[in-house]
Amino acid sequence: MSKMIVEFDTCKGCGLCTTACPKKIVEIQHEKLNKKGYYTAVCIDNDACIACTMCAMMCPECAIIIRGGEK
Repeated sequence: MSKMIVEFDTCKGCGLCTTACPKKIVEIQHEKLNKKGYYTAVCIDNDACIACTMCAMMCPECAIIIRGGEK
């Protein structure tokens, strides 16, 4: 199972990852601000994540880690 992990306090909520995701499963959450005052990215369906790393490659803050993808 693939898993996108967002480093909560590093993310600035720029949204570049949301446009890069081919599965359209990355969104900016609006429930909780991080310590820098930003709403952060979140994967809304980890089971659908294909671990393509497009979100991580687009992140200017290097706040996204992809774990998994193994079968």
